Amino acid sequence: MKIQDEIREGAIAIARDAAAAILEIYASAFAVEHKADASPLTAADLAAHRCIVDGLERLTPDIPVLSEEAAEDAPYDLRKHWTRLWLVDPLDGTREFVKRNGEFTVNLALIDDGVAVFGVVLAPADGALWHGERGRGAFRRDAGHDIAIQTSRPSARPLRIAASRSHRDPRTEALMARAGDAEAVALGSSLKFCRLAEGCMDVYPRFGPTSEWDTAAGQCVLEAAGGCVIDRKGRPLRYNQRETLLNGDFIALGDPSLPWKDWLL
Repeated sequence: MKIQDEIREGAIAIARDAAAAILEIYASAFAVEHKADASPLTAADLAAHRCIVDGLERLTPDIPVLSEEAAEDAPYDLRKHWTRLWLVDPLDGTREFVKRNGEFTVNLALIDDGVAVFGVVLAPADGALWHGERGRGAFRRDAGHDIAIQTSRPSARPLRIAASRSHRDPRTEALMARAGDAEAVALGSSLKFCRLAEGCMDVYPRFGPTSEWDTAAGQCVLEAAGGCVIDRKGRPLRYNQRETLLNGDFIALGDPSLPWKDWLL
């Protein structure tokens, strides 16, 4: 499906509005609560959620919105009938937000029959914005102008492996050892997908649970730039296909020809 200019620009504007709401709270002495799964929650998460949901409902009233902050309102019996939906993480990297290191993002993805076909990732701290559309390409928007981006293919050595700043684990360390000549680059949130998409990194392995809203927008940008996000069997991640909204292990590659299977042994 081809994304209309009105939808693309409208979604980007909504992401910018959410970023403004986040930064207003970022500059204040905000409180931190915790959800049932112990993940942090701030007023910025909720403000961005309201901004995005309200904006998308105006922009595309016929497309339902599934947001991290209201996932309990969309049980599988309801959303399994949604062939198209917006999948949203209003504030990805809340831990980084709390640490005030700037490595957090706003993520919006349009899902069509399980596939992320359009995605926007915005980093409020510095205003960097990436967007991608399946079949059209990936872009970084600077000063109102789109600059086409693509992954680094073939990958050079040492491989630049994105390692989560808040979720580093022994399996990631073992993969890096098996990959050989490699260097770790610590980075938070969906920024990792975007850095792969513009050729600044090569590999992002993730072992352990993530939620679908954590990956959809970044996957779309990366795939549109020539990369891939696949599970242990080499299958691209798909969305809203199961009762659970948790992803399994995955690996994101700038160069899909890399011997990733050898690294997972």
